[in-house]
Amino acid sequence: MKEKAFINIIKNTLNSEYIGDDCAYLKDFGVVVTQDSLVEGVHFSMKFTTPYKLGYKSVMVNISDVCASGAEPKYITIALSLPDSIEEDFIKEFYEGAKAACGNVKIVGGDITGADKIYVSVTAIGSDNGRKISSRSSAKVGQKVVVSGYHGSSALGLKLLADGNSEENEFIKSHLMPEAQIKFSTSIALNIKEDYAMMDTSDGLMDALSSIAYDSGVMLEVDFDKIPHDKKIENYPDWKDLILFGGEDYGLIATLPEAFDGHIIGEVKSGSGIKVNYKNSSVLYTKEEVEKKLFKHFRE
Repeated sequence: MKEKAFINIIKNTLNSEYIGDDCAYLKDFGVVVTQDSLVEGVHFSMKFTTPYKLGYKSVMVNISDVCASGAEPKYITIALSLPDSIEEDFIKEFYEGAKAACGNVKIVGGDITGADKIYVSVTAIGSDNGRKISSRSSAKVGQKVVVSGYHGSSALGLKLLADGNSEENEFIKSHLMPEAQIKFSTSIALNIKEDYAMMDTSDGLMDALSSIAYDSGVMLEVDFDKIPHDKKIENYPDWKDLILFGGEDYGLIATLPEAFDGHIIGEVKSGSGIKVNYKNSSVLYTKEEVEKKLFKHFRE
């Protein structure tokens, strides 16, 4: 699907200042709002997950978007569209998983309708609560590129599932039950004074880097060896591409004057695109080159 092209059409058609970041920041209300949908056969398969894990992930990916804005996650609504074959146990387990993901976040409503397969749509609301909210267009030359969370694990987990692996390991768990980087987000938003860019890596680390670079009109230069990842991923083919382009890790990347609680992997510089430095070489990626290699969701 031409997701980015569609988003640009919507943004230009509505002439909206709110569309483009992980969340819409409604400053006059002091809140951020985000919505994300998961479709059976595109984002998940019930052959590989359980109702509990699906509920957990559905909530966590929205909490991650709120964290990417720097806001405090506060409220969740959930809309479920379900086929007639779904039993009551599915609903109970799904909401047990959603509740487990919430922590202090409250589920306050939603909707249930019929459908030909399972559709999950979650809306999350966060509070600015004295925090400084991020924007993808706020990266400044001289800032550090800082990340939190491992990269590549979820994409490898999805690959293992698609290849028929049923025994859960750390990679499969990373895919089915991701963790939003709440502590990292809170540390930044409560302490930073200057404007900054932040984004989650739901569509891949390079997608986030490229989006920030393009929207801010800068180049992001990163050292590949500094990107946090599970060392066991290096035992698999194409592990470098999994780290750079694999999605659904739900780590955070930010451009900051200092590291706060994250890992510095590079710096914001004048220019455009993403420059990745390896031990013996460097590669400069344009926005178009990044989008050609972006993470693709599972499809049955």
